[in-house]
Amino acid sequence: MRLTRVPVDVPLTPGARVSLPDEAAAHLQRVLRLQAGDACVLFNGDGNDYEARLVAPGKRGQEAEVVAVRPAAGTESPLRIVLLQGIARGEKMDWILQKATELGVAGVVPVSSERSEVRLDAARAAKRLAHWRGIVASACGQSGRGVLPPVAAPVALAEALADRPPGGGALPSARYLLDPEAEASIASMPAPGGACVLAVGPEGGWSPRDRVQLEGAGFLGLRLGPRILRTETAGIAAIAALQARFGDLG
Repeated sequence: MRLTRVPVDVPLTPGARVSLPDEAAAHLQRVLRLQAGDACVLFNGDGNDYEARLVAPGKRGQEAEVVAVRPAAGTESPLRIVLLQGIARGEKMDWILQKATELGVAGVVPVSSERSEVRLDAARAAKRLAHWRGIVASACGQSGRGVLPPVAAPVALAEALADRPPGGGALPSARYLLDPEAEASIASMPAPGGACVLAVGPEGGWSPRDRVQLEGAGFLGLRLGPRILRTETAGIAAIAALQARFGDLG
């Protein structure tokens, strides 16, 4: 039987007793009907799974005791895709982050651009970032991933192109932007090596000025097919196609 995986943002070692997040504890107790002594799996993004058992609820809420550790092997793609995503509205952005994580994306950089419909001040940006990271953690739990792909703080497109992606290091040298009028396609493109960055515009698409910035930073256009896809569809379709051709899908 496949055990429920629970993300926890604390160091884990066998023998440790850990307080579970309220949402995870409620899911285990009310939805799955687990009780003290039942097994689950904890993970914190360090590449391991920690076998655990629930203990009786205490003053700090539902707790679990770690009993063993094993590598979460075989869940990370050999192709590291960084998604440079124009911020989409509400549930669309949640859906993009969830599905990109399930498909094995290595990191996400949310950006605002000239045609973005979402404008975030500092307070809203901090709340959205915490929410987005929670979405990614839950998607890792569902999909079996042992490493949490980092989600960078939302920034303007120009800043993202001049800065560094989540996890450190320069943006991958293989850089692509989705363009329905491009000549190159995923079927015809050369292998990007071990890593690439994929730029997907917001609901309104990339503006001419955005495109100048992207092309000036070395981004090449890629066509997905004859149909124009929405932002919440385009990036996910492209990641799946890249993983099928150069990664670990198929």
